[in-house]
Amino acid sequence: MRRSGLAENTHGLGAHDHACWRYEEAREFHAHVREFLSDGLARGYRVWYTASGDVTALAGDLRGIDGIDEALASGAAQVSSLDTQYPVGAPIDPAAQVRAYAEATQEALAAGFTGLRVAADCTPLVGTPEQLDAFARYEHLVDHYMTSSPLSGMCGYASDAVDEQAFGQVACMHPNTNSPSPGFRLYAAGDDGTALGGETDLVPGELFSLALVRAGLRPRDGRIVLEAGGLEFLDHNSLLRLAGHAADRDALLVLRTSWPGAARLVDLLDLTNVRVEAAS
Repeated sequence: MRRSGLAENTHGLGAHDHACWRYEEAREFHAHVREFLSDGLARGYRVWYTASGDVTALAGDLRGIDGIDEALASGAAQVSSLDTQYPVGAPIDPAAQVRAYAEATQEALAAGFTGLRVAADCTPLVGTPEQLDAFARYEHLVDHYMTSSPLSGMCGYASDAVDEQAFGQVACMHPNTNSPSPGFRLYAAGDDGTALGGETDLVPGELFSLALVRAGLRPRDGRIVLEAGGLEFLDHNSLLRLAGHAADRDALLVLRTSWPGAARLVDLLDLTNVRVEAAS
């Protein structure tokens, strides 16, 4: 089962988990990277660290992981620089990026590893509005891949370069984050489904609508289903945005949740294209 919600550390993250990590100091982030990748090596994963900078210096960030020299020499651990992977300031291609990680995961499995675990400092990849839009879409797309393949990831964002508004746009596309911002999470569920968790009452409406579009919520058999077992609170504006998103696509919105206020809110707002079901 995937973990979702706020996380103070990376302990307990498994083969399909995906964490968004906001940090103030690089050394703080590097400590969590070492924790995350060390656990991956212990579980038999191939681990991969990527960030901006010289590869030798990046390898130095991993010092303190038991057996890291041997892991780097054998290919159990890999390091790469974003500087050579992506043109400066250019937005990524979300689908191509997912394909690249899918290929890397299959290569790890073919080499005898139990999966692939990636820690990445994504800060340089969200510097412009175009980059941010593409990367937020990618974060949700790769999260779907993770639900059915042994790929787990930790995505770091520096708070001095990625402000809270920008961070919220990528954080909401992860099941796990170490930050209470933006409050809600719109992430992948099994069988190509989508889950909604957290609270929406303090979320800017534009951010919530943007996340719905970036997640690519489209009807299947005339329905848009949200697995909302982790939903703690849904305000009326967010529910109206959900209903409007479904209505624009001529779909019935099915909200599967244990939050007791959902059905009452649907009745009060007289939303005829929304159905509340009990979360399994």
